[in-house]
Amino acid sequence: MGKIHSYESMGLVDGPGVRFVVFFQGCTLRCMYCHNPDTWDFNKGIATSPQDLFKKVLRYRPYFGKMGGVTCSGGEPLMQPDFLIEFLKLCKTHDIHTAIDTAGVGVGRYEEILSYTDLVLLDIKHITKYGYQKITGKDMNVFEKFLKTVCKKSIPMWIRQVMIPGITDTHEYLDELKNFVKEIPNVEKIELLPYHKLGVHKYKEMNIPYKLGDIDSMSKEKATEIRKYFDAI
Repeated sequence: MGKIHSYESMGLVDGPGVRFVVFFQGCTLRCMYCHNPDTWDFNKGIATSPQDLFKKVLRYRPYFGKMGGVTCSGGEPLMQPDFLIEFLKLCKTHDIHTAIDTAGVGVGRYEEILSYTDLVLLDIKHITKYGYQKITGKDMNVFEKFLKTVCKKSIPMWIRQVMIPGITDTHEYLDELKNFVKEIPNVEKIELLPYHKLGVHKYKEMNIPYKLGDIDSMSKEKATEIRKYFDAI
């Protein structure tokens, strides 16, 4: 058995094609900009088995077909390795494309997990130890271990970086990010995601202080400017 927060049947931004997206319950990071604080608590969520969850996947397979697939997101899917492995095995047994949307912070069994993974969507919080600690509240060691394993197994990877005004959107940081990514041989795509405040209402409902309350959402114009600069480096 495992815990999921929810699932949706028609995700379109969580990997190639139309995706069936599973949001796993539980995460140890406390990212300053997290828009899903309701997924943090491991004791909440919906209890289910890999088999029962996969039955739901099969219902929607006609929608995602060969071009799409299943994405495990969260929360943090790597925090439930036993459940994740069994679920991914079922997907691969039926020739379904699998992706993991992760911050790279789990409890191990990475090589086994990645043996059933076609794509890793890796959320890079910050590329320096100080910046990573500031944003997540944790050190960078676990993330680095996972990244090394993904590179070792040559799993295709999409890198994702949230652009936080004044923190990860500066030219200096973008230069460092570009150099950091150049050292990763299996990166297929780099997504620069504009910072937004869509989940702030959840913090109010849960009586949790929101640390970036004074920072406004990034405008489309600023996001386009950052992308152009990054592509030109």
